[in-house]
Amino acid sequence: MTLSRMNYLSAALTIAALALTGCNKSADSTSQPAATIKVGEFASLTGKEAAFGQSSHKGTLLAVEEINAAGGVLGKKIDFIYEDNRSTPGESATIAKKLITRDNVIAVLGEVASGRSLEAAPICQANKIPMISPSSTNPKVTETGDYIFRVCFTDPFQGKLLAEFGKRSLKAQKVAIFSDVSAPYSMGLAQYFREPFVAGGGQVVSEQKYTGGDKDFKAQLTAIKAANPDAIFVPGYYTEAGLIVAQARQLGITVPLFGGDGWEAPELIQIAGSALEGTYYSTHFSAENEDPKIKKFVADFRAKNNGETPDAMAALGYDSAMVLADAIKRAGTTDGPKLRDALAATKDYAGLTGKTTLDAQRNATKPAVIITVKDGKFKYVETISP
Repeated sequence: MTLSRMNYLSAALTIAALALTGCNKSADSTSQPAATIKVGEFASLTGKEAAFGQSSHKGTLLAVEEINAAGGVLGKKIDFIYEDNRSTPGESATIAKKLITRDNVIAVLGEVASGRSLEAAPICQANKIPMISPSSTNPKVTETGDYIFRVCFTDPFQGKLLAEFGKRSLKAQKVAIFSDVSAPYSMGLAQYFREPFVAGGGQVVSEQKYTGGDKDFKAQLTAIKAANPDAIFVPGYYTEAGLIVAQARQLGITVPLFGGDGWEAPELIQIAGSALEGTYYSTHFSAENEDPKIKKFVADFRAKNNGETPDAMAALGYDSAMVLADAIKRAGTTDGPKLRDALAATKDYAGLTGKTTLDAQRNATKPAVIITVKDGKFKYVETISP
């Protein structure tokens, strides 16, 4: 037999073997149930809001590991597939499409930022894949459709409680609002704060705007100082809030500054340092809570993450995965419509951030925690129930 003929036969046999392998793979994927349950996550693991995404991801990862260590769900382990959106507009939609069409996930977890959740939500809705946001508080997120859920409170609740906190605890009758025009979270929270504050007799003496990514806020802060408010409400993210606080103190502004859960990150103290004394923000969780379940979570999280103390984003990430696992168990299947129905029926699920009961709009009604900064550390102030 000539060499060329041997090569021809060898090539033919190889092609045949590959064809058979391809047929077997196709048969396995269509006739046999999946060996694992694929769950996707999109998060800001890098970029300017990476502290949010990293924290939420670490909490979610801890929950998945605990679920798998306990035997998984429906006798199967969770195959956790996560992607980094780099805190970049547009990336979350691309990732959602990839997770659903290529990775074949049965549910999607994410995101922290409302703007990025709003990118992915229509894709999950169109494909009838349940999506659970751990901490996007803008009401528009779940308004996308009946496959979109959240395990955190919403901005109408957060805005109202901050308006009441401003009057009751800060004794503020006149406030300035300084918000980020590029962030749906910031603009929404500003609105939900302003309305009850004014309705309750308060006065907004100045409203200033900035764009996410800005570094210099002194012009707006000078205008705010001239309006002589009793307090300044900054419904933004920690990346800008820290700079705003530091520059306000440099300009001699001594009144309290306060904000929402977008302030929640260790980097806030790194950015603003001692200027944060006398500032406050609302959030979903305090690691100082003495509940045994929370103490265990804090200890486990620290052990896994080099002594890092978990914040609210970590706790909500953990709760989002646990609520999903609970719904899969109750549904008895990973079928999209049945899993959606089980999630919608979630009631009194005892998580780290309180009991999760999802209402008709797939939102969670939960208490909020007020945090201050004292001696360079985050300190619990009070819990405010709905």
